[in-house]
Amino acid sequence: MLADLLRCRVIFLLGKGGVGTTSVSAALALGASERGSSVLAMETDFHAPMANAFGIKSAFEPVMVSERLFAMVLEGRHSLEEYLKLVIPARAVMRAVFASRLYQFFVNAAPGLKELMMLGKIFYEAERKLGGREHWDLIVVDGPASGQALSLLKMPSAAKQTFGDSVVGREAGNIMRALRDEGETAIVLVTTPESLPISETLETVETLDEIGIKPAAIVLNRNRTPSFSGRDIAKLKEHLKSPDAEYLARIARTELDRAKEADKALAQLRRATSAQIIELPMLRGTSGGELVRALAQRLANEGLATTPRSDEAISQD
Repeated sequence: MLADLLRCRVIFLLGKGGVGTTSVSAALALGASERGSSVLAMETDFHAPMANAFGIKSAFEPVMVSERLFAMVLEGRHSLEEYLKLVIPARAVMRAVFASRLYQFFVNAAPGLKELMMLGKIFYEAERKLGGREHWDLIVVDGPASGQALSLLKMPSAAKQTFGDSVVGREAGNIMRALRDEGETAIVLVTTPESLPISETLETVETLDEIGIKPAAIVLNRNRTPSFSGRDIAKLKEHLKSPDAEYLARIARTELDRAKEADKALAQLRRATSAQIIELPMLRGTSGGELVRALAQRLANEGLATTPRSDEAISQD
């Protein structure tokens, strides 16, 4: 299921806070790197939970996690200043500009400029060359929570209208085209089976459609698949015949109810979108780097390809 998705140059993951978007992003990046792809994992949270899971210090520049995996924090102001250094390479001049009150006012007043440059940084890294070939086979972006992420994805279109045919307007147009190019960029939504995350995911699908973007996949994270049935619960009560049996039966029935809700959520997602759905199970008792590695293994079992990108194509959450 993941082969087509991972042929893209950029995978942008977003979801409601708390659904595990960071863990899935890190697992996707780790799994791809362990199978031969050169991967840059980007996160937008200043607290850098992905860097913490990888056991590295966070930075605004790529930091090595392993031979083929690097990670960095993506931040609007830093991306803007990096972009300006490319346009105006005289360092002494740029230091003076960055220190000026006029620049501070400009950065704070310009609508969405920092957010636009965050997206520009992603696609700049995607196009970087090293020794005549792409520096990164794959860039995985752990986006902000859904509402903020949607504002970020809407920004190129708004900036294009605001800045017109200026340098910034042309850059916005290039970013907008890259986001809508399904061969270049994959938007992946992460959700859990509960009603609130599912509702937000369905709303996100509708909003993305309005701006001309179709999600490439939806990850149903922490899905529940009990290995017992209602009949098993009845047998338990019959054989134990004690107060403990009723207590255990209530817990088991609750788990079955949650599994039914997960089945309903899956059906809702399938009715609402043609995007492929990747199911990841609830992994109890794991967190941090251990959770990332366990999810990477689950993704590998879903069909993570094993060969890195050539100069023409990639095949490998």
